[in-house]
Amino acid sequence: MRFDGTDDYVATDDLTMAVNAAVALERPLLVKGEPGTGKTELARQVAKGLGLPMIEWNIKSTTKAQQGLYEYDAVSRLRDSQLGDERVNDVANYIRKGKLWQAFDAGEKVVLLIDEIDKADIEFPNDLLQELDKMEFHVYETGETLRARTRPIVIITSNNEKELPDAFLRRCFFHYIKFPDPDTLRKIVEVHHPGIKESLLTTALTQFFELREQPGLKKKPSTSEVLDWLKLLLAEDLTADDLKRDAKTALPRLHGALLKNEQDVHLFERLAFMARRER
Repeated sequence: MRFDGTDDYVATDDLTMAVNAAVALERPLLVKGEPGTGKTELARQVAKGLGLPMIEWNIKSTTKAQQGLYEYDAVSRLRDSQLGDERVNDVANYIRKGKLWQAFDAGEKVVLLIDEIDKADIEFPNDLLQELDKMEFHVYETGETLRARTRPIVIITSNNEKELPDAFLRRCFFHYIKFPDPDTLRKIVEVHHPGIKESLLTTALTQFFELREQPGLKKKPSTSEVLDWLKLLLAEDLTADDLKRDAKTALPRLHGALLKNEQDVHLFERLAFMARRER
């Protein structure tokens, strides 16, 4: 079982090596990187490339580790007991399976994505240590121990919003997705926008990298944002000549697809103003 990328996803050599190393070691793959660099999409493409089903657990700030295992609906059981429902005699009727339970009980190998783990409470990763390590957990209400029939491929993403515990990191294989270099970005664009004119692509990517490397930028535009920008340029049927920057603001055409806060827009407006004063 080896991942070599897919037709829809440009995976660098170091990324495919990381995926295959995690699979060989039977360790969770912890993937970090800037938002928009394809971390979540990686898990989907690993599932596609290996021909496996995928289970996705999207983490929020309110998510608790227990929800990934199971939840016991005591309120429904109490209500049913008051109504004389015979279902109350079997507590299993009130156990809601979480994403880890679904992955452990799938009966076949699956890809389990734990997406944006850094959104949750700091204790969240530690609360999953034993379950991810031993691939089993105890259901106290029924007295059973649930063990994974087949060990899933676990991919965990993080946007680096908070530090993860050392004990958790020790159990993972780690990979940081670097922002793609110009050649790799061209390959990614070709996958999403095949046949784009060379002159338009060259001019657009030159402007994009100039914008991204501007000192003082609060949020650098990501891979997903440059793809959205190019989609807009194609939809508007713009040419390389049409991409000349506005002299008053120094902003590229349709810059709202690239710059996502007013501070960065004002930064380029100030730079243009200072450039005019120096003339």
